[in-house]
Amino acid sequence: MPLTHHPHAAPEELPALAQGAESGFLGTVEEKINAIFDPIATGLGDFVFGEVSLFGISFPWIVAWLVLAGAVFTLYFGFIQVRGLRLALQILRGRHSRKDDPGEITHFQALTSAVSGTVGLGNIAGVGVAVTIGGAGATFWMVLCGLLGMCSKFVECTLGVRYRDHHPDGTVSGGPMQYLRKGVAERLPGSSGRFLGRALAALAAVMILLFGIGGGNMFQANQTVIQIRDITGGDDGPLAGDGSALALGVLLALVVGFVIIGGIKSIGRVTSRLVPAMAIVYVTGCLIVILFNVTDVPAAFGEIFRGAFTGEGVVGGTIGALIVGFTRAAFSNEAGLGSAPIAHSAVKTRYPATEGLVALLEPFIDTVVVCTMTALTIVIADTQLWNDAKADYAANGNTVDGVTVTSSAFETVLPWFPVILTVAVVLFAVSTMITWAYYGQKAWSHLFGRSKLSERVYQTVFCTFIVIGAVLTFGSVLAFTDAVLFLLALINIIGLYLLAPVVKRELARFRTALRSPEERDREPAGQSGGPESADQTS
Repeated sequence: MPLTHHPHAAPEELPALAQGAESGFLGTVEEKINAIFDPIATGLGDFVFGEVSLFGISFPWIVAWLVLAGAVFTLYFGFIQVRGLRLALQILRGRHSRKDDPGEITHFQALTSAVSGTVGLGNIAGVGVAVTIGGAGATFWMVLCGLLGMCSKFVECTLGVRYRDHHPDGTVSGGPMQYLRKGVAERLPGSSGRFLGRALAALAAVMILLFGIGGGNMFQANQTVIQIRDITGGDDGPLAGDGSALALGVLLALVVGFVIIGGIKSIGRVTSRLVPAMAIVYVTGCLIVILFNVTDVPAAFGEIFRGAFTGEGVVGGTIGALIVGFTRAAFSNEAGLGSAPIAHSAVKTRYPATEGLVALLEPFIDTVVVCTMTALTIVIADTQLWNDAKADYAANGNTVDGVTVTSSAFETVLPWFPVILTVAVVLFAVSTMITWAYYGQKAWSHLFGRSKLSERVYQTVFCTFIVIGAVLTFGSVLAFTDAVLFLLALINIIGLYLLAPVVKRELARFRTALRSPEERDREPAGQSGGPESADQTS
């Protein structure tokens, strides 16, 4: 059963899951577990990804919920994603940081850790599907949605640092578990506010933990096995069969386990090298194709803008292109889901707004830069393929594999690049597992307490499920966990609306500090991001 939804890719661009065990004990186990989860996954998926109609075009209501939040926060914070971009880049370079700032990792490491959990199939395959369904104009709306998502990331990551917990061993914990628990109680005084905050935080932890083991782990391992098999000959190659899948699963588990056992500092060191390397390879490939066809660039941009407003897409004109673009972007950058603040909260800073500003760069990199480069590559290099795919969709409703569209575009100039693209997809999967291992660990600690033994138990469970995911599919389980993660967006964004005034105060406090060097050198009294006032519990 193919995976229904995934934060890195909408349904149409998801590749099939690897074949699970067909017979024997493992096959029986897989069949029974899928039978249990199938009605649950179907029911929850129908609710979370249920569709509403706009001008005759259907799209998931959760997409509208995410896009609306980005638009509201953009207006409330006065287009901070534009006004604060230069300052964000300065902070990323360490200009406003001090060595004694509380936290564990640098702004750059926090950003790359979060990006490693979002960049993936949605950026490579999602654009291909968006172009073939909505026309080149869908790219414009995809970029616009990414720009709106920058503000959602700013809000949730500022709150992640503002309400994070500092522990005696120097580590920190932040994310929706903390800002929902403490922030809601702060905004709604009394026992009812405390109860609601704790309940929402517990729900958030459960949702993150479930997805971490499903979509952020088993699915990634499954896709890694598929990609490695493909480049080594497929079902006829030396790595076909359950034995090779098991061996690859064990190898992946060892690699991921080696990284995550060192905590966020180890993850930050790895992702700060891995993510830029992946981005450089991929963007360089795009630039080569674009430069090879540089005379067609103006026409390609013209096609994107013309298609965005004149309705050249095949799913309802301008509105159809808008919805396709928004859907792909919403499934790509995780803005508003509440996952990224967990990584960003580990940053070294005494001003929460600094990391909020850095975090707004994440959807810019993920959706605006990478997706635009992919779209230009497809529109310029392989006009015949995506136009044929668009016509086929219009006539027969057939959706082309998004990875195929993107890969074919590269192949027009770089015949060997599809191999590099396959390797990149594998690296994206591994980096996603590493980041989601950390997210899941923070959720686990919130539910079961912080101790070395508890963390080792979680890490063992997580790595065990990597091996399971490599061998078995559990399609219904993965569909269930995907729906659970997007359900988190419902309660997370309600919390963001409630706590938006807190973010505005934090931004004002940081801007005041920038104008007053004396204030920057003094730890403000009662500042929740500082170690003195932090809650020492998880």
